[in-house]
Amino acid sequence: MRAVITVLGKDMVGILAKVSAICADNSVNVMDVTQSVMQDLFAMIMLVDISNIKIPFSQLADRFSELGEKEGLTIHVMHEEIFNSMHKI
Repeated sequence: MRAVITVLGKDMVGILAKVSAICADNSVNVMDVTQSVMQDLFAMIMLVDISNIKIPFSQLADRFSELGEKEGLTIHVMHEEIFNSMHKI
């Protein structure tokens, strides 16, 4: 199973490291990352493998939300199936 993580906010040092650390701590494998900095706006999309996740998916989402609140970022994580359904024409 895979999931998509999106991160938006003001650019600062360590965003990728902090998001990746949550993934690593919970056996979530980062498969692909696309990020961009436009002036001072940071945008990132990660595709992750959640097949071996150590905690319930909802707790993972909560951890990303907590990080987002702490760092002033908007972080969303959703199952790939939901992501694909939302973007179907």
